[in-house]
Amino acid sequence: MFPSEFINEMRDSLGAERAECVLSALAAEPEVSVRVNPFKLSLAALRAHFGALAGDPVPWASEEAFYLRERPSFTLDPLFHAGAYYVQEASSMYVGVLFERAKAALGADALSGGSAGLRVLDLCAAPGGKTTQLLSHLDAGSLLVANEIVPARATVLAENVARWGCVHVAVTSSDPAAFTPLRGFFDLAVVDAPCSGEGMFRKDERAVAEWSPATVRLCAARQRRILGDVWPALAPGGYLIYSTCTFNRAEDEENVEWICRELGGECLEQRHFYPGEERGEGFFAALIRKEGSYVGGPAATPGLTFLEKGNLVKAFPAAFVRDLARLEKSLKVIASGVAVATRKGRDLIPEADFALAVADVRSASLWYLVPEAEKGSRNEIPPASLRELSFVCIEVTREEALKFLSRDAVAFPDAPRGYLLLTCEGLGLGFVKNLGNRTNSLLPPARRIRQRI
Repeated sequence: MFPSEFINEMRDSLGAERAECVLSALAAEPEVSVRVNPFKLSLAALRAHFGALAGDPVPWASEEAFYLRERPSFTLDPLFHAGAYYVQEASSMYVGVLFERAKAALGADALSGGSAGLRVLDLCAAPGGKTTQLLSHLDAGSLLVANEIVPARATVLAENVARWGCVHVAVTSSDPAAFTPLRGFFDLAVVDAPCSGEGMFRKDERAVAEWSPATVRLCAARQRRILGDVWPALAPGGYLIYSTCTFNRAEDEENVEWICRELGGECLEQRHFYPGEERGEGFFAALIRKEGSYVGGPAATPGLTFLEKGNLVKAFPAAFVRDLARLEKSLKVIASGVAVATRKGRDLIPEADFALAVADVRSASLWYLVPEAEKGSRNEIPPASLRELSFVCIEVTREEALKFLSRDAVAFPDAPRGYLLLTCEGLGLGFVKNLGNRTNSLLPPARRIRQRI
């Protein structure tokens, strides 16, 4: 089933008995695990949602994730589309442990009892598992930049980020070399580097077919190029989390040694995850501190501002507007903040991503959707009674939610005319424009469910 060179390598590195345990596990069915979106749902509520399917907590992420006893159809779960949770491989959630350790160390270095925001980079971010986990561990006074060089994968990343509903994030699609000029910009960087995929063999038959010692050498060299490109963008005293989904030393320990020797870093922790020993896929992660004295990030000032890009109105953290402008000079920014509405003549049409935004972002943004004649100055937040003029929330059943997500016809003849925000179990799904006996869907066609219901 597996290449003989790979089997021999595993036996050499782990010993015959341990290697056989891992190889047997690689031939078994993979575990399924989900991680809650803490901005939208509690962990207890997510467990209740899955009922009897909810299993044991993920040991290293017990406060945010658990295993499922079998794999359901996530496509047919409205809460999945509402961004209530993410289906993430359990081993990779260990990045959250290292991130918390780095975050605490940065705080101890720079805060001295005060508060500061962080600039965080997720360099190889698609499809978005680690990005959404990082967002869950960051407050709104920080900024996360999630990058994916492949355009099609970057689109998927942006959609998953939109489902998470946070405003303090920008999605880019640039080569790692484009980050080199951003010297010292990021306090913390996560590089989940493209690798030979040994740890994912039971989930990806193509990885097995493409594996060879030459592929491992090629991946290790590419990883060093990526790391070398992004290293200047990491602040002195900042932290790098380097990870792969592979087992071999060339892509893992030897690359960590290279970072420390050639780039100037100190490895604080490194860990392997092996199927058969942990309930997850193969994974490697290391926490590395860059040499130098850490100065600290910007002041963690809350509050949103509203940017207009052409006809699009976006909500974005006020503290990072200048940072966004700097990023746009070096990188291809494909999404940032939360898209609130599109101007069409004198009208504002709510954006699909706005329906998915977390509640406090929606609340702070709604004044933009109030007709100009019904609000005061442009910078004045109207009272709640005026905010309610923007749209009406309609709680829908699971069946109605799936019809909407399939872009099938839905009607709400008893609801007011105008824009309706459809919610399922209290979470936003999307908008329709109610015309009385029918509605027009504002769900983007690319996001519709294509699976037979």
